[in-house]
Amino acid sequence: MTVTAAAAAGVQPYRLRWAALFVILAAEVMDLLDALVTTIAAPTIRKELGGSESLVQWLGAGYTLAMAVGLITGGRLGDLYGRKRMFVIGACGFTAASLLCGVAGSPELLIAGRVVQGLFGAVMIPQGLGMIKEMFPPEELGKAFGMFGPVMTISSVGGPVLAGWLVDADLFGTGWRMIFLINLPIGLAAIVAALRCLPEHRLSGATRLDLPGVALVSAAAFLLIFPLIQGRESGWPAWTFVSMAASVVVFALFGRYESRRAKAGRDPLITPSLFRKRSFSSGLVAGLAFFSGMMGFGLVFSLYTQLGLGFTPLQAGLAALPQALGGVAGFGLAMSGLQARLGRGLMQIGTLVMAAGAAVLALTIHLTGVDVSGWQLSPGLALVGIGMGLTMAPFFDIVLAGVEPHETGSASGTLTGIQQLGGAVGTAVLGTLFFDLLASGWGFGASMQATVWVEVGLLALTFALTYLLPRHARPESEPQHA
Repeated sequence: MTVTAAAAAGVQPYRLRWAALFVILAAEVMDLLDALVTTIAAPTIRKELGGSESLVQWLGAGYTLAMAVGLITGGRLGDLYGRKRMFVIGACGFTAASLLCGVAGSPELLIAGRVVQGLFGAVMIPQGLGMIKEMFPPEELGKAFGMFGPVMTISSVGGPVLAGWLVDADLFGTGWRMIFLINLPIGLAAIVAALRCLPEHRLSGATRLDLPGVALVSAAAFLLIFPLIQGRESGWPAWTFVSMAASVVVFALFGRYESRRAKAGRDPLITPSLFRKRSFSSGLVAGLAFFSGMMGFGLVFSLYTQLGLGFTPLQAGLAALPQALGGVAGFGLAMSGLQARLGRGLMQIGTLVMAAGAAVLALTIHLTGVDVSGWQLSPGLALVGIGMGLTMAPFFDIVLAGVEPHETGSASGTLTGIQQLGGAVGTAVLGTLFFDLLASGWGFGASMQATVWVEVGLLALTFALTYLLPRHARPESEPQHA
């Protein structure tokens, strides 16, 4: 059950590789569903469990922030202690945290459960990607990575609808709790199958973890996100601005520490040379802007439909379906050859289509007022989804095109971490803006429109930054996973 170097080179492929792939995909499904379901269920959770408006934001931000920090080191844990072992530990922890969320009796306990979910998810997910590269011969790698597309698509389309249905169905009287409890059978099955099917692999000569670096980047991220979410309810006291300023200082200390660590010949958490590459640094900022807007928009749209329009959770999930289906269509168009031909131009087209869709959505809300239906919102949402698919398809390959081969591991982890951090920042900023405008008497329609135009501004920033990226991905680039 141990993958040898010969097997990794394609001489003798791992016998149970396809069964192992389905185990890895099951873990991906759990992660993707849990990243989406609370967006739909949040209003119901708050109504039943209590808590302030910030609970709605922390349900998403707690998970994505923990995931962002954990992903940076998750892959190295597998190198040090064995990928199968860390996958099983991650799956066990994720399943246990799901149970904790499902039985939580207070907002604080639920948020803690979400944070634990994110941390164990960050341990679990990178191991699967590493094992795929070891299990499959080169001629099958493309087919193996290609399985992620349909799985991610089905999860992104079905996640909000499933969450809405589970909340409305109130199975066994569990209500919203079932969106977490459903992970128990999936998680337990994945753990049993992992013990039986996954190979064991450990990287010889793996470097030790950069624990001080982890502590610094975690503190910097928390100092930024916490005041953004809690500041509004506290009346924006001085400590909120001090905290945000301190996050900049701690990020700078983190960069200086990593540079010193690299010069001393010790393995840094993030390779400092990456930030001297204009294309990569620009890609990080573009990714932060893009994913902040995308995730923040999803949260606010769910709040608008349920609290403003009176939709049930299932109706809210179905109302968001055109965006998910549009994303599938956009991704399909990109994979039909547009990505290879247009390169970064496809990202530019995608951001423009997304901005146009957002503008159509804002205009629809403005013209229809409180009488808007899900069908009327569909055209704008579909355009947003198509543009999202066109933008995301080439994003990772384009940003990583200017990275040296020995920097790819660090760059991939950093870029994926930025994706998750963007989700936390977007949830904090756009959620806070939406609640602030409501408190000022703007009304749900006007508050939603303002949030949409902020999303357009973030897309404009993303569009501008694409001109600093490489024109095309590196030839024969390895499949990247977001």
